[in-house]
Amino acid sequence: MTDMKLSQDKKAWQTLRQPQGKTARYVIEAEAGCTPDATLARLRSDAQGLTEQEAAARLLAYGANEVAHDKAPPALIQLLQAFNNPFIFVLMALALVSFITDYWMPLRRGEETDLTGVIIIMTMVTLSGLLRFWQEFRTNQAAQALKSMVRTTATVLRRAAPHGVPQKAEVDISTLVPGDIIWLSAGDLVPADVRLLDSRDLFISQAILTGESLPVEKYDVTGHVASKGAHDQDAGASLLELGSICLMGTNVSSGSAKAVVVATGSDTYFGSLATSIIGDRPQTAFDRGVNSVSWLLIRFMLVMVPVVLLINGFTKGDWLDATLFALAVAVGLTPEMLPMIVSSNLAKGAIAMSRRKVIVKRLNAIQNLGAMDVLCTDKTGTLTQDNIILEHHLDCAGVENARVLMLSWLNSHYQSGTPNLMDRAILRYGEDRVSAAVGDSYQKVDELPFDFVRRRVSVVVRDRRLNQQMLICKGAVEEMLSIASGERIGKAIQPLTAARRDELLALAHTYNDQGFRVLLVATRVLDAPGLQQALSVADEQELIVEGLLTFLDPPKESAAKAIAALRDNGVRVKVLTGDNPVVTARICQQVGIDSRDILTGDRIAAMSDAQLAEASVQCAVFAKLTPLQKSRILRALQQQGHTVGFLGDGINDAPALRDADVGISVDSAADIAKESSDIILLEKDLMVLEEGVIAGRETFGNIIKYLNMTASSNFGNVFSVLVASAFIPFLPMLAIQLLIQNLMYDVSQLALPWDKMDREFLRTPRKWDARNIKRFMLWMGPTSSLFDITTFALMWYVFAANSATMQSLFQSGWFVEGLLSQTLVVHMLRTQKIPFIQSRAALPVLLTTAGIMLAGLLLPFSPLGRLVGLVPLPWAYFPWLVATLLGYCLVAQGMKTLYIKRFGQWF
Repeated sequence: MTDMKLSQDKKAWQTLRQPQGKTARYVIEAEAGCTPDATLARLRSDAQGLTEQEAAARLLAYGANEVAHDKAPPALIQLLQAFNNPFIFVLMALALVSFITDYWMPLRRGEETDLTGVIIIMTMVTLSGLLRFWQEFRTNQAAQALKSMVRTTATVLRRAAPHGVPQKAEVDISTLVPGDIIWLSAGDLVPADVRLLDSRDLFISQAILTGESLPVEKYDVTGHVASKGAHDQDAGASLLELGSICLMGTNVSSGSAKAVVVATGSDTYFGSLATSIIGDRPQTAFDRGVNSVSWLLIRFMLVMVPVVLLINGFTKGDWLDATLFALAVAVGLTPEMLPMIVSSNLAKGAIAMSRRKVIVKRLNAIQNLGAMDVLCTDKTGTLTQDNIILEHHLDCAGVENARVLMLSWLNSHYQSGTPNLMDRAILRYGEDRVSAAVGDSYQKVDELPFDFVRRRVSVVVRDRRLNQQMLICKGAVEEMLSIASGERIGKAIQPLTAARRDELLALAHTYNDQGFRVLLVATRVLDAPGLQQALSVADEQELIVEGLLTFLDPPKESAAKAIAALRDNGVRVKVLTGDNPVVTARICQQVGIDSRDILTGDRIAAMSDAQLAEASVQCAVFAKLTPLQKSRILRALQQQGHTVGFLGDGINDAPALRDADVGISVDSAADIAKESSDIILLEKDLMVLEEGVIAGRETFGNIIKYLNMTASSNFGNVFSVLVASAFIPFLPMLAIQLLIQNLMYDVSQLALPWDKMDREFLRTPRKWDARNIKRFMLWMGPTSSLFDITTFALMWYVFAANSATMQSLFQSGWFVEGLLSQTLVVHMLRTQKIPFIQSRAALPVLLTTAGIMLAGLLLPFSPLGRLVGLVPLPWAYFPWLVATLLGYCLVAQGMKTLYIKRFGQWF
């Protein structure tokens, strides 16, 4: 097909788009009131499907069948966002002021200009922003790569030419267009808004839109339901109640259907709602913590800098130098590397977790994972192997029986829908045990698919040898006993008495207590000539119970170990499932979760929010839950002050995944579940999560470590500056020297993301505590100031640097001592233990800090040092320097011990 032809067809199909100003809901509801032929005519389609050429043209006109979703912005936008930080804005404002005072004003007066200060500040800004951008860009790329690995398809009817033979094909759902004829069967995701043309026992789960776990029946108006008044049923019904309409995002629970696509992408009802689940989420605990600390430091700077300016202006008389010095102090007080340190820590954590089969979609989720103290998870596939096996096939006397296996195999083999886990277990078990001749001896006549009301599935087969039809029904014990009238004992059939019903129920409960799921198998021989019309619920009566099947989904070998490890690390595991409470209790008992008190959905429905809040903390297992009840439990736990994680993979888990502090899903999960999650596991294993929790705490610890070090060091520097400014007749350090010292100190901390945390810190969940950071700053900051003041005295009295002509020597002495003590504080404050002896920093931190300390010692002896006003220090200075640093280490360790004893914590 030529490009010109495609362009012409595109213009033609664009006329089919919904009328301007009419919503997706209006268009879909209008289709429900039309006949199938009218819908096909409006869409210029027919029951034979579109041609490939028509489909391609419509795809150009309508666009891909995709709704709006969260995705990483373009690289340029990410780059700009990397500089969106209050500290960056402060530094840029300071750079502007420095440009005006150091370059623009001197240039106008014909004086010597100096851009050194501006260059240093902008270097800090550039380093911080670029590293943050690069780390987040790499993580977004990794998340996008994972998403591209997942491909969802639909079965569509297409023709190669207008008069060609229609053929079914599997196509990516993004290529569907209005007018396409598609087929739906059990387990399928409804890929677009569709109008049913033909259906058979179709039940659709609309939990993603309604939160209701029970599927609803859908039907074509020309089908058997139409005879019961389908049009009357749809009259006045809401969109979700319309029988002939299936909406994008819902999924097929049972049955099958043929439908025509009415709307795709943003034109769908789901697409019109998509904006409500995308965009910026509410701030997490991580965001609030970073912001609270950031503004604490900014407020501190806004108070202290004017004080420094006024003291130096009035005592020194040179307001220009005082202004430049105050600006340098402001830069020194600004933790400009905070965005970079935070991003580096988070990105390092994300990369490390990706090696452990975990993809982090949102970087902040790493810290939230570390702060998590309650993990809510489903049972199947997390605690269990998600590999159900058929354990027993018993007759009514509880004895292994080959006939029961054969009947259940025939029932599972002849189902047209997607086999569920138990059907797969039966087929797998019977593959070698049921002779191929058995399947050849029977012919399928009809079936009645499983639904969540009947909770059973029926198949009618014809025995070619006996030329008779038999209905084979398999389902839940209670529902099966309600339609049974007899039981098979050996070769004899006996009436099913009330007492025998109770005995069969008791037998089933016995297996339930052992962790087995139980199904009953029953049959009915149909009178000749067999079925006269389509199989219906009315035919499921007077059945003969043949026996029962037991299934086991064994616990994962790693589940008990992982739960114990999470518990040891301060994370309580709670199970939220829609499964049977008896089976759930047994599995939970095997993996070490307290299941003595199970809270079921019907009990929760009767509880007030206050009652549920109390019960949610005490109870560890919740069974037979609806999707909305899962979200309600999460919110109840959050209201109690817990940081809650939720692990889920189903469509109906999406609301809970978004409500949790950290939503966790798996790569095999439903698309909407992955879209709603923060973290995606490539392996559904709690051991992976336990490693993630530790990684989250280590990441958070290194961030808090930087904040505490920076806050205390900055406060100590300002305190020292205030003392020096009040008593020394010249500036204690030039503005350019202060900027260089600050830059070197920041570089010394760049390796902090690679540092280790003490094991004790990792044992409990960690949350932001701005009050402790403020307290830490006020306690530890003056400690360094004590040794700054002793250095002032040393330079003033011992080395006679007590006049304006000797100020360079004074400034050089304080520059070296200040830089070395600041850098040494990295090792003193990074741990609550004795540094270098009980706890040693990681090699990158050791190398970086050692390199900066060496550079600081050599700088006054270098040409660069002379350029910025530093002078070589006398050799007699260095023994005093060593004594000062040793004294600082001893006092800092003493203050640390006192602080921990006083407040019971360090970071």
